[in-house]
Amino acid sequence: MSAFRTMTSFGTADVVVVGGGTVGAWTAVLLAENSDLDVVLLEARTLGGGASSRAAGMVRAQGGTETAIRLGLRTQEFYAASGDRFPLDCGFVAQGYLMPCFSDADVAAAHDRIALQRSLGLDVEWLSSDDIDSRGTGLAPGVTRGASYAPGDGYIDAPRNVLAYTAALTACGVDVRERCTFTGLRVSGGRVVGVDTSDGPIDTARVVLTGGPQLADVGARAGARIPAGGTRHQVVVTSPLPNVDVDALPMVFDVTSGIYWRPGEAGGLLWGMSNPDEPPGVATSFDNAYYHTALARLETLFPAAAGVGLRRTWAATIDYTADHLPILGPLLTDDGPVEGTVVASAAGHGMMWGPAVAQVAADLARDGACTWLDLTDLGLDRFDADGHSRVAPEPISLPFPETTEALAR
Repeated sequence: MSAFRTMTSFGTADVVVVGGGTVGAWTAVLLAENSDLDVVLLEARTLGGGASSRAAGMVRAQGGTETAIRLGLRTQEFYAASGDRFPLDCGFVAQGYLMPCFSDADVAAAHDRIALQRSLGLDVEWLSSDDIDSRGTGLAPGVTRGASYAPGDGYIDAPRNVLAYTAALTACGVDVRERCTFTGLRVSGGRVVGVDTSDGPIDTARVVLTGGPQLADVGARAGARIPAGGTRHQVVVTSPLPNVDVDALPMVFDVTSGIYWRPGEAGGLLWGMSNPDEPPGVATSFDNAYYHTALARLETLFPAAAGVGLRRTWAATIDYTADHLPILGPLLTDDGPVEGTVVASAAGHGMMWGPAVAQVAADLARDGACTWLDLTDLGLDRFDADGHSRVAPEPISLPFPETTEALAR
């Protein structure tokens, strides 16, 4: 039995949160923090055992939509204050983030984004190609047409984030039930009345459903269709770069190729990649062939990485939605929305948006409303029967598929 199972009687709870990743765990913390709610968190394996402990930890507010920008800003504020609120901070480092342009179209889009970002309070600027070359960013001279740059964007260490929310769960009195699988939702008169688990039923009037890449399966067990998928994402950490202080360089995201990098451990570079042509699905093996394809692009942009060995490599299944925007709203069944439920997905932006998505989920579960983010187009009702969204996609995202068999089932 888990050491966490000490808080409430097993059969009842004020709120049940399904999933012990970044979104689910922080949702449970925010519900229990400074409240008298009995919050139960269900995790089929162990806390952070999925993608949350394998993420690259990029945290930026340089989104291409109002939703993305607001979620990014809110998350950065959360991370910055986490050490004052909870026993451990999340280890956020404001490194600064460059998003380079390589065509006239890229430049025009970047200026439009900067105008929107500034209107929402983000500290962001345009750097010309000459500016980039003169600042010692590590990018090859003249390789870009310029870039947007936000000094407040940064990164966290994913395992540190898991430690931080584990400590916070304990401090806030959440009843964490590891190795306890959610198996079904009990509904009466259109309202949730409980959940079924591998360890027995729990009576509750409020349920938050998370699950990252497994969210579609969680939805199916709840008796509904959630159009969320999973696909492979790969990360490597290089050996130390000769004569380069990686901690003095800004992070970089080449949106076109889906490659990004940041400082890694022991003077190495951490960089990640997603293959836009790969079919979706669960994948945790490392695709060496695609790594070499992406490596050629990285070495063109960042010559100091050429010929450097690797310390670590890994792959993880990362979640996504067809429009790369979060899911935030009630569960929808053939009979309509289920009162008392909240579905919460960060759509592959778990480190970047996770705490903010968790705050929305907690607000909805506790108060039935969110006052700081427009949720009009973020619910499940935006998807059609084939899993396509009516909403324009978030453009600053990894090149995940636009739809999948998993989304359409």
